[in-house]
Order: sequence, then C-alpha cells, then structure tokens
Amino acid sequence: MRRIIETGLTKPPAPHAWAIASNNILYSVHVPIRPDGSIENGDTTQQTEVTMADLQATLEAAGASLANVVLLQIFLTSLDHKPAMDAVYKRFFAEPYPVRACIAVSALPTPGTIIEIVATAALSD
Repeated sequence: MRRIIETGLTKPPAPHAWAIASNNILYSVHVPIRPDGSIENGDTTQQTEVTMADLQATLEAAGASLANVVLLQIFLTSLDHKPAMDAVYKRFFAEPYPVRACIAVSALPTPGTIIEIVATAALSD
C-alpha cells in the first residue's frame, strides 16, 4: 500500500506527488521551493539550503529524519555548482553519509532552478 505524504507544499505543477511512502520506504522529490510555494532563484548555496530544508520537512512529515535517508540522487545544471552544494550538504548530513549520485543535466523542469533531489529513506514499522 502506498500513501501520499502531505508536505504542506502546494500541489506540484506536473502530474506527480512530492512524497510517497510504500512498504516502509519513503520516496520523494525536492526542488528549491519554499513552504509558501515560491521558488528560490538565488545562488547554489541558497537553492541548496531551501531544497534541503524541504527534504528535512518532508522526512519529519513522514515520521523520519535525515538519518533515515539511504539514497540521494542530486541533479545539478552544472558540476560547477557541486562545491557549494557539498558545503550545504555537509551541514545537513553527518557520517555515515547516504549513498549519493550527483548528476549534471542541461536543465531542470522548474524554471530558474539549478538543483533537484530525489531521496529514498527507510521508515520505521
């Protein structure tokens, strides 16, 4: 059985959910969107901070924390953004870090954004 995790964010413009839990696994997607629905269009640090805060809030809504994250797929519009993203990432995650892939893409669907994160987390029974 799967259940939608209510994140408090406005409904995404594309036909998808922000987060779904199924079989004690949380699957979620995160962009630099603030709780009021506005998009952070600032630099890499600002966009990563907002995106990570969204991830953290989603985990909390599912009854989990950043420690439950097992896999992250981080999409950046340029690998030039990676050092700034890593600096913010280290403020949110501690060792042992989740498994992670960092992928450079030519563009992201949300206009003005340079980061998107797909996260998988283990949930408690």
